[in-house]
Amino acid sequence: MTGAIEADSPRGCTGCGTRPAVSHGAAARAEGADLRRVRIHPDHWYPLAWSRELKPGRTLAVSFAGEPIVLVRPKDGRVFALEDRCAHRQVKLSAGVVKGCTVQCGYHGWAYDASGKCTDVPYLGKGKLPNGVRAYPCREASGMILVFPGDPELAARTPLPGLGASADPAYKTRRLGRAVDCHYSFMHENLMDMNHQFLHRRQMGQIRPRFLGQRATDDMVEARYSFARTGGKQPLGEAAIFGKRRGEQEALAETDVMTIRTEYPYQTLTIRTNGAKPVMELWIVYVPLDAEQRRHRTFGLLSIQRPPVPLLLDAAWPVLVLFTERIFKEDRDIVEMEQAAHDAQGADWNQEVFPVIRALRHLLRTRGLAPAA
Repeated sequence: MTGAIEADSPRGCTGCGTRPAVSHGAAARAEGADLRRVRIHPDHWYPLAWSRELKPGRTLAVSFAGEPIVLVRPKDGRVFALEDRCAHRQVKLSAGVVKGCTVQCGYHGWAYDASGKCTDVPYLGKGKLPNGVRAYPCREASGMILVFPGDPELAARTPLPGLGASADPAYKTRRLGRAVDCHYSFMHENLMDMNHQFLHRRQMGQIRPRFLGQRATDDMVEARYSFARTGGKQPLGEAAIFGKRRGEQEALAETDVMTIRTEYPYQTLTIRTNGAKPVMELWIVYVPLDAEQRRHRTFGLLSIQRPPVPLLLDAAWPVLVLFTERIFKEDRDIVEMEQAAHDAQGADWNQEVFPVIRALRHLLRTRGLAPAA
């Protein structure tokens, strides 16, 4: 089989950071690399846990691309993030104890504050304290705990991502998060390429997507689609999103427009129906868990506009949850199948012909880091 058909002209990259140390050239060299081995760039804010997962006075072990990180929530104080290794014997701090605004290693009781500084060794004088551990910039927003795993000097001037309509009371938001056994690039391609609606024919009936065009910059690729139902009834879950049922042959191409954008490293999906405000917004990011970055955890905020009738969306919510779960399961199964094919072949054999996906693959390469040696 021949290699993948790819975009021809690179557009350069911006914002390449320093941890791991990387120059613009190192990132650009990823252009000719196997996309499924390109590493995600660490100089961005990434959610590593939902706020509800970390109770006051507790720790939580998480990871980013193989780096073990411990999240700590003091009973009185902000959540903070440290490398999940005690400087003494390298055991996990997440197995320790939260005391005041510090975390104590469960082995010998060494204590660390939010800056990573070692503040106490119970059997050592205060003037002889050893070096501490790495601390990560940490923020909390929209029910997520976000960490900046890259160059900490860039964190202060790197804004948090826009999180869709999750903070707007005019919307009801569902939080989506699960582990998926594939490289994050498969997820970007799956959502961006709406030609895969054939995959969801059992859940959604027969849908004909129409590609309306694309935009691309150094940091972003965007695609727009309209849809027409050519057969089958509209599922109740889809009706809950649009606020009404629609006839089998009703043409949606003139009214409904779906816009999907990868603004590195985040992805959004917006649906508008002849109105200024979208009826649905999805904000989503795929956070690598292992060093090979072939397994990730998805964090998504799915926001649906509330209809004029009070509590109508709340009543339909269980149906919408079931509908979206079935769709996401089909997507998860297919991208894991793609990863399995890549593993069996040992390389990326994809023959990509869709222009927007070729542009997307170029973006993911040039904004990511070259594969590890």
